[in-house]
Amino acid sequence: MGRKIVIGVTGASGAIYAKRLFDKLSPQEDVEVAVVFTANGEKVFRYEMGEAAFRAVPFPQYDNNDFFAPFASGSSLFDTLVVAPCSMGALARIAGGLASDLISRTADVMLKERRTLILVPRETPLHLIHIQNMQRIAEAGGVICPASPSFYSHPQTIDNAVDTVVDRVLQLAGFTVETYRWKG
Repeated sequence: MGRKIVIGVTGASGAIYAKRLFDKLSPQEDVEVAVVFTANGEKVFRYEMGEAAFRAVPFPQYDNNDFFAPFASGSSLFDTLVVAPCSMGALARIAGGLASDLISRTADVMLKERRTLILVPRETPLHLIHIQNMQRIAEAGGVICPASPSFYSHPQTIDNAVDTVVDRVLQLAGFTVETYRWKG
């Protein structure tokens, strides 16, 4: 197995970002993917994407309180955590180093082991505490990739617009992605 990635899904609106990540990672042959939903993340995913989409998540799921999950330890070989969508509460826990649940513990592992941490916040407007928490994460080595679609490619569907963010996240995680690139 090549890459080992964890996808964390929190309670912010924007479950479609997680679903499109699942869609794009599921055909990858040399990637092991694990999924962690917060309690609110699961509720929002079911509400926004539907029950069938939740049941169709193609990867193993771990309880957000399961500190025995393999990626809760720095000795594991998981190399990337993407939290999409990332609520401001989850972002604050990560910025504060609280490691109070599996997602924030895994983020702590990624930062301390100098591995890839990508947070996809989907919140607007932002207040100063949000911005300061993002700054703390960036200074610690994490990547903040806001769920802000681009429109250079003239997206025709919601999935097209969402994919401008998801493709960027996958590129930040080190994947080669065939996608629209601005040519100037």
